[in-house]
Amino acid sequence: MYARDNVAPAADLQQPPSGAQVDVAVTALRMLADPTRLRLLWHLRDGEQDVTTLTTAVAASRPAVSQHLAKLLLAGLVSARRDGRRVLYRVRGGHVRRLVTEALHAADHHLTGAPEHD
Repeated sequence: MYARDNVAPAADLQQPPSGAQVDVAVTALRMLADPTRLRLLWHLRDGEQDVTTLTTAVAASRPAVSQHLAKLLLAGLVSARRDGRRVLYRVRGGHVRRLVTEALHAADHHLTGAPEHD
């Protein structure tokens, strides 16, 4: 198998997104629009963490963190697995990790006046 076999044809990338794609993207972006959820995703981008660790990291109450994680789970932005009595959460894939990273880099450029780049 060649690397190009895993790449969508150029014509597919130029087609307008389907309604379902737009709906899922809007849901993901809506989830990122909350400061606590964005901070949670940032902390989860490098690996699994439990609610107690995340509560400390984002300086929010345990019930609030649990509710935000439930929303992120329903939106498909995080996954969870049970480890004994703990539930460990992680970002669901490279696309979500890159989306969080790019949003924060864009914010940094805006705040610092750094020149834009591609």
